[in-house]
Amino acid sequence: MWKPLKLASWFGVIAVAWSIGYVYNAHYGGELSWLRMMYERKMALAAEVDAPRRLLITGGSGAHYTINSKLMEQELGIPVLNLGIDGPVGLDVILPSILGEVRKGDIVLLIPEYLILWSEDGLGDRSANFGLAIGRPGLGGVPPKRLAQDTLLLGTPTLRGVTKSTLDLIEKGKLTGYYSDPVDERGDPTVTKERTGEWWELPINQPITKHAVKRIAQFKQEVEAKGGTLILSLPWVYARTDEKSVRNVEKTAEELSKIAPLLYDQKTLNMQTNSNLFADTHYHLKPEARELRAKQLVEELKDVLGSELTEKR
Repeated sequence: MWKPLKLASWFGVIAVAWSIGYVYNAHYGGELSWLRMMYERKMALAAEVDAPRRLLITGGSGAHYTINSKLMEQELGIPVLNLGIDGPVGLDVILPSILGEVRKGDIVLLIPEYLILWSEDGLGDRSANFGLAIGRPGLGGVPPKRLAQDTLLLGTPTLRGVTKSTLDLIEKGKLTGYYSDPVDERGDPTVTKERTGEWWELPINQPITKHAVKRIAQFKQEVEAKGGTLILSLPWVYARTDEKSVRNVEKTAEELSKIAPLLYDQKTLNMQTNSNLFADTHYHLKPEARELRAKQLVEELKDVLGSELTEKR
């Protein structure tokens, strides 16, 4: 009799420990928790905007940290919302995570980083955990085995994470994370991250995968089924412009343009060679560069959509 009681006690201790770890990782303190809160804030902002036509911009952090929604809204005359989140969440999870907010008349602009387009299964390091954190386990078709493994790990804070949180409490008096800074009323970031290391040009080592092509084509159908319009854009990236990289971007552009209208500078392919435009990563832009990017997108959207932008204002 004592043995079953001991086992039950141990299971109880394990369950409590896992729950504490889960709360830290997914709800307050861990990096995933800040990402979850940012996502939920953006969805809440989008839900509040009631207009016959809206521009919803999505993707990973290469969308989140690269636009000026206020400027775009002023130029286009329709509400603009930045719904970009985090690349490692993966294409197959990012797309369905925002689909529920798409309404009739909406224009959805997808700006995926190349990391997202290179995945063979549409999943990233944070795919399973992100779905769990937002209350949609298995979102994006995460395999059951992977979902089970990541669920267990979600209740186990990493030593690095706990150490950082401890230092935050000592030095700042509060917990912080990469995505803990607030977003504005359109979902844009309010803080610019600074790079600490040396810059190097990012090689574009491969074109878009067949899986990514198929999933984005499916997303177009899903958006249109809700009465929306899908537009695609190549990202701005601080990239190597060697023959291989250029060829891979051209191939990616060719495949994406078969799915939906594709926005990009045909001379540069949106491959930037000035590192001064960028903040902390090869995709994240400084505020002044976000304005340049926003102006480019405005002109490209006007060329593609024309009178559609004003039909349902």
